[in-house]
Amino acid sequence: MKIAVLKELASGERRVSASAETVKKFIALGATVAVEGGAGLQASVADADYAAAGATIGDRAATVKGAGIILGVQAPDAATLAGAAPGAIVAASFNPFGERAKVDGYAAAGLEALAMEFMPRITRAQSMDILSSQSNLAGYKAVLDAAAEYGRAFPMMMTAAGTVSAARAFIMGVGVAGLQAIATARRLGAQVSATDVRAATKEQIESLGAKAIFVEAVKGIEGEGTGGYATEMSDEYKAAQAELVSSHIAKQDIVITTALIPGRPAPRLISDAQIATMKPGSVIVDLAVEQGGNVEGAVAGEVVERHGVKIVGHRNVPSRLAADTSALFSRNLYNFLSAFWDKEKNAPVLDEEIGNAIRLTQGGKVVNERLL
Repeated sequence: MKIAVLKELASGERRVSASAETVKKFIALGATVAVEGGAGLQASVADADYAAAGATIGDRAATVKGAGIILGVQAPDAATLAGAAPGAIVAASFNPFGERAKVDGYAAAGLEALAMEFMPRITRAQSMDILSSQSNLAGYKAVLDAAAEYGRAFPMMMTAAGTVSAARAFIMGVGVAGLQAIATARRLGAQVSATDVRAATKEQIESLGAKAIFVEAVKGIEGEGTGGYATEMSDEYKAAQAELVSSHIAKQDIVITTALIPGRPAPRLISDAQIATMKPGSVIVDLAVEQGGNVEGAVAGEVVERHGVKIVGHRNVPSRLAADTSALFSRNLYNFLSAFWDKEKNAPVLDEEIGNAIRLTQGGKVVNERLL
């Protein structure tokens, strides 16, 4: 079985889908590994590191030729994979709802597309979950980005000239990214509060030393916490949350929003009117900006200012920590493929639970029930 590791073609993508460590492990399984030249350079992995691990280095055509498994961070267009083995597996992030034409292209090409972001949130798949590994570091980086834009110190400082008050940071959305943002802001010395529509997260917030800000009198989301994800809020809850947030957000120096709903635009959490109540010099970081944004006026790929408040909308935040996020993404892919590796066939054989969840195309058709 030949495994191909490709250089990412998407604009601004600095990550790579295999590390020298995972290349060595794939070879130990019995596979051969080919890496496109320069694939890991922006993630601090040199071609020489891959070669030392046992991979062959070549151009894209040579890397893809005959490959039965192709690894990527962001799935390339099927047209760039000419020469791969018939029915080759492509394991990557596909954004199936946002890039349906790409999925259809894989079906037409007879490739088996495996969307790693569709990995079910079950115990045995935790080590394969790219959303968790990448969101963790995105939450960390969001706080650093906020600190870089904020014109003051985060911790309280007592000096002979007077005391500098600690920054107040408010985290909206307490999934993996939000929890890491809480922990990072706390480590930097901020006074941290957080909110989420899932009542079950209150204990997690408090366990990290932050103050939980919750709507108490109104039921939360419909299907609360299904599969570990949030779903759409009721109109009554949205109104109660907006009122609570409005009174709280006006006192904050830093706000980080992380709320996403799979398959839907990001929910709007902060309005322009609420931004206008914040102090000049405050900073909002919108981690959902590429899915439509949690913050009114956020612009993907830009830092904009409204009412004296900076709104940070960096694209692809995990790629801003490419070395570490690549290492984790690579391990997710290895953990996934090795868990199903059949030594006799020298190839992965997926079970129904995980295979059906992540498989988008097979046998020339789109087969995932979420896309039918």
